[in-house]
Amino acid sequence: MNIHEHQAKEILKEFGAPVSNGVVIFSIDEIDEKINKLKSKEFVLKAQIHAGGRGKAGGVKLIKNRSDLKKEAEQMMGKLLVTHQTGPEGKKVKRLYIEEASDISKEFYLSCLIDRETSKIAFISSTEGGMDIEKVASENPDKIITNKIEFKKNGPDEKEIEKIISIFNFSPVQKKISSKLIKSLYAIITEKDASLIEINPLIITKSDELICLDAKMNFDDNAIFRRPEILQLRDLNEEDPTEIEASKHDLAYIKLNGSIGCMVNGAGLAMATMDIIKLYGKEPANFLDVGGGATKEKVAAAFKLILSDKNVKGILINIFGGIMRCDVLAQGVVDAAKEINLSVPLVVRLAGTNFKEGKEILEKSNLKILSASDLNDAAKKIVEAIK
Repeated sequence: MNIHEHQAKEILKEFGAPVSNGVVIFSIDEIDEKINKLKSKEFVLKAQIHAGGRGKAGGVKLIKNRSDLKKEAEQMMGKLLVTHQTGPEGKKVKRLYIEEASDISKEFYLSCLIDRETSKIAFISSTEGGMDIEKVASENPDKIITNKIEFKKNGPDEKEIEKIISIFNFSPVQKKISSKLIKSLYAIITEKDASLIEINPLIITKSDELICLDAKMNFDDNAIFRRPEILQLRDLNEEDPTEIEASKHDLAYIKLNGSIGCMVNGAGLAMATMDIIKLYGKEPANFLDVGGGATKEKVAAAFKLILSDKNVKGILINIFGGIMRCDVLAQGVVDAAKEINLSVPLVVRLAGTNFKEGKEILEKSNLKILSASDLNDAAKKIVEAIK
């Protein structure tokens, strides 16, 4: 789960990390009252959307005085912001963050994330703050260092912290402050189930202060049930409506840009199914894992989700029945197809528990369903069917 910058900064502040003073507004009428809480003469106005690249898209502006602030806010609020991460459809700005402007001397990059390969917490540090870190890694890999820390109750020790910040060449005072920041990031990861914290840029001001100027946080969806205070920060306006609907039925669904809808049980099998569709020259329209113990109702909900995408020209269902019974899936498919009047080709590959019973249900349904003997056969048939 993603959260907004202003929410990430509130969490950073809660854990003792240095951030600029700022206020969030949801309507222009709030500006006059809320900016009285800020002490600076200059401000930074930031569009709050779940996407990077806001600055280049006009979503971050330095405002020289209070009289210009309201004018700029009026122009930015409600604007459709298109960045390299939003896609051409963009995202509508529904909240703004106004913070005190900082007099920047140097910019750095610092992030903290779960490294699933090693089961450690990785800290990534770079002297190239304010830039796309992937671009820095590609063009100037020598300006990035990664340090991986074991999970432990007291967090990283002083030697580990020294390695993390070594690339920055901080003064003794700055090292002391950054040491506290590293411990704060570690604590957020472990105590709030964050999967990623990115500070870009981390700055030193001309008055020698260390400040987290921009912040991004992601949280582990699988742990969110035990973090109600984090779940409250969820902004449904920033999420795809179909993915929101999928979450109501406990379905793992991600919308993609292809033309072949997929329904699979198991993430690994889902990835293999998408790969083989691409192998045969087409693109998957979604990732959809119905899980191991799906009910008939859950399967029907998944089927409707796929067909709600107007780009879907055909559907491939690939089920290996273990806990998931093939007859349950087949009945869910038949019920949903009849309810919504299925009008696109459908290929079904069933294997495992009760697959014979499942095939029998499909055959007796009087629906135009193509049966496949294996995954290779299924991919061939659905690609051919939508030509």
